[in-house]
Amino acid sequence: MNVKPFARADRVGGLIHEALSRLLQKSISDPRLEAVSITGIKISPDLKLAKVYFVISDHISTKEEAFDGFKKAKGFIKYSLAQKLKLRYMPDLQFYYDDSIDYGFHMNSVLKKIDNEYSKNNQPPEEE
Repeated sequence: MNVKPFARADRVGGLIHEALSRLLQKSISDPRLEAVSITGIKISPDLKLAKVYFVISDHISTKEEAFDGFKKAKGFIKYSLAQKLKLRYMPDLQFYYDDSIDYGFHMNSVLKKIDNEYSKNNQPPEEE
């Protein structure tokens, strides 16, 4: 049987994802981060860097405001995660906006537009 186990980086990423999501909900009161949801964590194989991907669930704050909020709270976040996870080395955190959801909404609207045009063009001719 050739089943590849999860790499340590994947397991640590899952732990950071869960802990950071809870931290954003319960401990961070910055209004710029209230509507932020973590969509994924990618950890480097040496566990020194964690790329945190996020989306904004409503348009109260912008991407730039969220980046500023993360920049301000980065020390607190890293310290809190280190205390909670008790890792030998806490990875450095870098924050990235996850535009895959926006891209999905865009593709959905394009497909609906194509479907509407197709439906309109393939209507049987109206009888007079």
